[in-house]
Amino acid sequence: MRKTLLIAAGMLLSAGAALAQQPVRPLPKVGGCPLGYYSSGNYCVPSSGGNTRGAIEKSGAGCPLGFYSSGNYCLSSPSNEREAIQKTGNACPLGWFSSGSYCVKSP
Repeated sequence: MRKTLLIAAGMLLSAGAALAQQPVRPLPKVGGCPLGYYSSGNYCVPSSGGNTRGAIEKSGAGCPLGFYSSGNYCLSSPSNEREAIQKTGNACPLGWFSSGSYCVKSP
């Protein structure tokens, strides 16, 4: 029984590790910083509160699937488990799908 529980726990951890979230990291400052970030020189730096969501610079009028607008940035929604990048050209790389001006990693 214990071995079965350990195997099941390992499978859940493996499945969770496969999901990619938008990284929480400093961003180049474009106007004001998004919610959960503060200004430091020419960057917007994630706050240390632990509630900060990953963000990308906004490209065009909208944000990709799973993201919402915060000033000049798109913040990952709390339930979003996907990563997004700005689209270069007309197509996205293998394993990513198009969402407006962005490419979003497929689940």
